[in-house]
Amino acid sequence: MSAKAKPPSDQNAAVAASFLGWTLDAFDYFLVIYGLTAIAHEFHKSDKEMALAITITLAFRPVGAFLFGLLADRYGRRTPLMIDLVFYSAIEVATAFAPTYTSFLILRALFGIGMGGEWGVGASLAMEKVPPRLRGLLSGLLQQGYAVGNLLAALCYFFLFQRWGWRPMFLLGGLPALLALFVRVKVKESEAWERTKSADWGQLWASIFSHWKIFLYIALLMTFMNFSSHGTQDMYPTFLQRYFHFDGPRRTMISAIASVGAIVGGLVFGAMSDRIGRRRAIITALLLAVVVIPLWAFSPVTSMIVAGAFLMQFMVQGAWGVIPAHLSELAPDSVRGFLPGFGYQCGVLISGSIVYIQAFLAERMSYAATMAATGAVVFIGGAIVTALGREQHGREFGA
Repeated sequence: MSAKAKPPSDQNAAVAASFLGWTLDAFDYFLVIYGLTAIAHEFHKSDKEMALAITITLAFRPVGAFLFGLLADRYGRRTPLMIDLVFYSAIEVATAFAPTYTSFLILRALFGIGMGGEWGVGASLAMEKVPPRLRGLLSGLLQQGYAVGNLLAALCYFFLFQRWGWRPMFLLGGLPALLALFVRVKVKESEAWERTKSADWGQLWASIFSHWKIFLYIALLMTFMNFSSHGTQDMYPTFLQRYFHFDGPRRTMISAIASVGAIVGGLVFGAMSDRIGRRRAIITALLLAVVVIPLWAFSPVTSMIVAGAFLMQFMVQGAWGVIPAHLSELAPDSVRGFLPGFGYQCGVLISGSIVYIQAFLAERMSYAATMAATGAVVFIGGAIVTALGREQHGREFGA
């Protein structure tokens, strides 16, 4: 059965499951971002020491992508996705009861495994279900589950933190377990995987090693893409507090508006990539992000800071909106569950250092200069790497 012949309900359920899984992943991740200073205060740690928790989460994401990606290519997309959802749901709830800084770091490492496993499995399932002509648009929708999770975390922090503190917010992390039931009931297995699956583990490993060049390119591209995303998001609330001296509600409001920009940008550039190509859309978004840097980092008044935050995430997450479609099209059928996700998370492993680098530089120069300089470097680098690669825009999966 071709992608065009799939029932709309099947496509919709797959996209919804992948979108919500990534949304809930991001929700928990950004709870730490917004609560960074409060968590640091409770554990008597500095911002730099607390930023280590973010870096550890990012560093363990390749482990999850490796494990769950292999399972997805060997046994199908659905079952590994359900296992992953239940796993990271349990870790999120446990985070609410972390008694010490060390236990908190361990739980963030385990959460990183779950977070790393979800993207590759969910993206391959969704992209293999949808029609090629809509792949870019729905790629933008899928990827912006990350921005929606950011927005939900900001709203949760805004309404709950002042009343109950940071711990009760993580209890909401039990919701992904319910999503696993939705996948079990509503989502069917990928037909593309069923037609091209490996006969045994030996054949799967041979296929993985035969495509090492594609893997290295994806890992390099994702290093710069993750530098761009985490470099403009993870320390941004702390930047607003330390440099502009904004209180919690104002920081949360600006971050929420930036998340709206991310959602819109992901949809716009994702849809644009269906018309002008994946690489051209990514490069356009990243170069426009360079133009936005002065407004984003150095604005003298709050209204301009808000505009800069919105436009920066519109561009950065606009480029990201193309990524699920682009990586899925680059990956061969037999390793689509493993290769894009593991390459993506290896990029995360390298780029996870950005929050520590920014915290380190901010102790030696202004926070604004730190954010601007790191942003310019990674945006231009990402545009160059994208231009040097190739694309397979609109290819048919499982043919």
